Amino acid sequence: MTLPGITTRAIATARLKVHVREAGTGRTPVLFVHGNCSSGVFFEELMLALPEPFRAIAPDLRGYGESEALPVDGSRGCGDWADDLHALAEALELGRFHLVGWSLGAGVCMKYALDHADRLLSLTLIDPMSPYGFGGTKDVAGTPTTADFAGTGGGTVNGDFVQAIAREDRGTDGANAPRNVMNAFYFKPPFKGTPEQEERWLTGMLSTRTGADWYPGDATTSANWPMVAPGTRGFANAMSAKYHNVSAFAAVGPKLPVLWVRGADDQIVSDTSFFDLAFLGSLGFVPGWPGIDACPPQPMVSQMRAVLEAYRTGGGEYEEVVIADAAHSPFIEKPEEFKAAFFKLIS
Repeated sequence: MTLPGITTRAIATARLKVHVREAGTGRTPVLFVHGNCSSGVFFEELMLALPEPFRAIAPDLRGYGESEALPVDGSRGCGDWADDLHALAEALELGRFHLVGWSLGAGVCMKYALDHADRLLSLTLIDPMSPYGFGGTKDVAGTPTTADFAGTGGGTVNGDFVQAIAREDRGTDGANAPRNVMNAFYFKPPFKGTPEQEERWLTGMLSTRTGADWYPGDATTSANWPMVAPGTRGFANAMSAKYHNVSAFAAVGPKLPVLWVRGADDQIVSDTSFFDLAFLGSLGFVPGWPGIDACPPQPMVSQMRAVLEAYRTGGGEYEEVVIADAAHSPFIEKPEEFKAAFFKLIS
């Protein structure tokens, strides 16, 4: 199902075998890192659109796609994935490169930049998760809502959706069918890809490995609403604010140009996210919500802006581009608008 012009291969790195998609033969590498419940397949059209001087590389993160499904240590935040990226860059002898991350992948890329900023030419963040992870914080400084980060981690993910991923459900029965979730939240309705695109992207979603070591991970009980707190294994724990905090990016050096692109109508990464239990509680969808003072919705976008403004104050530069009439995937929904900003950055 790979598009003409895209080649695939498995790369043996010092950490694991990584499945990569590649396009172009230019001397300047551009590395694309996908988000949760997806794979490198979502980048294929963008990879083929890169101008001649560039070489596009899109790996599948561990636990996704066709890469080796080694366990993810959630207690390291995005550390396992960031270290995997570095091992891949070393195996491919990339030198310095442009780095692009989408959603969870953007968190991986910010962690990579903290560790290896000297390897990067630029950083592009597409609808990035907050520098303070997903859920469980209440202000732009990332202050935890509770000491145990209740409301984050592996116990907060919709179980019906996980089961649908596990059985590779390609149907349209119910709101939690992966195809329906993709078309309702990855994109802004009524946008849909072509039938061929939809099947490729759905296959990428369904490649997500499920279980305690992968998606969603394990969980612990809590005395705090919603009575669940992070475990230590798997994807959702890696995204918990208990373990993922890349706000130190504000002081990273050497400085590199940063492009932040987001869909104006994103419902996944938002100050009012439909995937944040605190926001759902405020709407009455999760019983027992303790109220706006105790547990406000996480200001995800505002948190990212605060960190990038601090980065600018410290001598860095960034541009925020908001693409109208797009949701979580503006590089797919509005490709010309996205490419105008992205190509300007890397040219």
